[in-house]
Amino acid sequence: MNCNVPTDIVFSFTGFAHRGGRTDTHHDGWGIAFFEGAGVRHFVDHQAAIVSPIAELIKRYPIKSTNVIAHIRKATQGHVALENCHPFVRELWGRYWVFAHNGDLKEFRPHLDGAFRPVGNTDSETAFCFLLQELRRRFGDTPPGIPALRAALDELVHEVSHYGTFNMMLSDGTALFAHCSTKLCYVVRQYPFAAASLSDEDLSVDFSQVTTPNDRVAIIVTEPLTTNETWTRFAPGELMLFIDGATVPQSA
Repeated sequence: MNCNVPTDIVFSFTGFAHRGGRTDTHHDGWGIAFFEGAGVRHFVDHQAAIVSPIAELIKRYPIKSTNVIAHIRKATQGHVALENCHPFVRELWGRYWVFAHNGDLKEFRPHLDGAFRPVGNTDSETAFCFLLQELRRRFGDTPPGIPALRAALDELVHEVSHYGTFNMMLSDGTALFAHCSTKLCYVVRQYPFAAASLSDEDLSVDFSQVTTPNDRVAIIVTEPLTTNETWTRFAPGELMLFIDGATVPQSA
């Protein structure tokens, strides 16, 4: 989720969590990270989201954030363990970065020679460390502007994608980058708000009752979470940027 005002993700997470063992087979752990100012609230669990007490906490506790990344895991590389649960968190340029990956990278073994090394044994965490290492190598200690960062990430994610499926999300708490290898989609909720109904749970929310006309929220997922909203599919190979709940054109 990426939005222009702090927003809770209880509604979307409720449907999302059902895919962690009830309506889908992603039952090998889960995690979620909320940016709050310069900090990050980070929760992971090796249990399936559908039975995790921590997931129940998130569904009942409306933590508000402008950038949230959540992940439910279906293990392809790396055993089922806490250290292999996404999202992963690292520091770069004095800011936390959060990353999650859906896919499978075959024979991806980059040389990691800097400060970014995986703790677990997943291809996903390795890819995250590689991205941050290469960004640091290109820009040194000075964080680039959004256009330069976007261009560098566009090159790097395509390089990683040569090794397999690389649907991923990456955020530093201000911008959210999402790359589609095979499937991702998004919806932007903004005025005039309407009701939305989850596809994985018998639950609806009338957003017009809980928002202001200035609010804007983008939700990015692998598969649509609701049955009555118009979701936009990413093109394969597309890297999209979301800031303040809106898509940012490539030319910006």
